[in-house]
Amino acid sequence: MPLGVVIRRTPGATRWAKWAWKAIAVLPGAADADWREIRREGDAVEYHAATLTLELHGAETDAYLHGLAARTPSIYVVLRESDEVDGPPLDAVLVTASPYEAQDYADSGEEIIEKVPMTDGLMAFVQRFVDTHHVEEEFKKRRRDRVRTDRVEHSIGDPRIHQLNDVYTAPQVRKGRMN
Repeated sequence: MPLGVVIRRTPGATRWAKWAWKAIAVLPGAADADWREIRREGDAVEYHAATLTLELHGAETDAYLHGLAARTPSIYVVLRESDEVDGPPLDAVLVTASPYEAQDYADSGEEIIEKVPMTDGLMAFVQRFVDTHHVEEEFKKRRRDRVRTDRVEHSIGDPRIHQLNDVYTAPQVRKGRMN
């Protein structure tokens, strides 16, 4: 499903950051866009920055269920700083419904991950996909092996050196000799 990414630009809070950028919404079924201005309120401007495809995979249904069960089900927008000097400051890289995939992108520290609330229609779309493709895995309890591991003594000395005394005893100093 194509999702349009809406990014809001507001004045920065410090003199070092002229503008603050934040993904605030997604537009399901949006047409292609390249930083088209949608709305302006004083210094705040909202742009339809890009349209990306939301891809859902059957192997990720556990992650989608986790995301849908959250207090606010969300779509995660992955943004990256742009290399272009004259162009927009951010590139929209990915939209995903998987909080696990978003976490993977957050681990690198190179991308900006924004959490955008899902619309009701988008929640229904993801829920329908999960209902169709989710297979509950049966829990299998692991059992211990019946092999006895306490019979083999490892690391008690070099087996090539014959010792008559106990290998666990502390070395003793011979009387009359000082080292």
